Amino acid sequence: MNSTPDTRQRILSTARELFHANNYADIGIKQICDAAQVQKGSFYHFFPSKRDLALAVIEDMADDWAHGFVHEAFDQALPPMERLDYLIDAAYYWQKAAKDIEGRMPGCLFGNLVLELSTRDDVLRAKLSAVFDKTRLRFEETLQQAVETGALAPLDTNLTAQAMLAYLEGMILLAKSRNEPELIQHLGPAIKGIRIELSH
Repeated sequence: MNSTPDTRQRILSTARELFHANNYADIGIKQICDAAQVQKGSFYHFFPSKRDLALAVIEDMADDWAHGFVHEAFDQALPPMERLDYLIDAAYYWQKAAKDIEGRMPGCLFGNLVLELSTRDDVLRAKLSAVFDKTRLRFEETLQQAVETGALAPLDTNLTAQAMLAYLEGMILLAKSRNEPELIQHLGPAIKGIRIELSH
């Protein structure tokens, strides 16, 4: 018999895969339970509702991002501007690997959920916004270090970080619409040219 933590993690991992590959609204609790091979009683023991599960999925994915994809891309050992190159490469290979397996680009789970849920559920929207804000901070820290080391002329690091994040998400969305991860490789280098001047 599986231990309790294993059951919770199985539900979480299954939901994460289903939410990433489908519309959130199309995935029901029964489908999640069937795919995870758990009873509904076990589901409700851990997650009072589908929204609570979605919040846990977002947190789980954000934790993976923070300690994996984003952590590696924004490695402090790399020169600031090289981190952006690494970020684009990582985004490309992540999406390409998924397409090679599934036949289609999954896009960004956070971006997918924002597009679907931001006008329907303020709790989930706020959770997703917080995830994006943490990523924006990594961009901003990188830009501040680039300015301090002379790699960049002074600029508005806050707004430039937001613009870079918006570009990254928009680029992934466009690549997903064409099912062409290679588009990330082609458009990605332009992220380093984004800059918003300081207002006087």
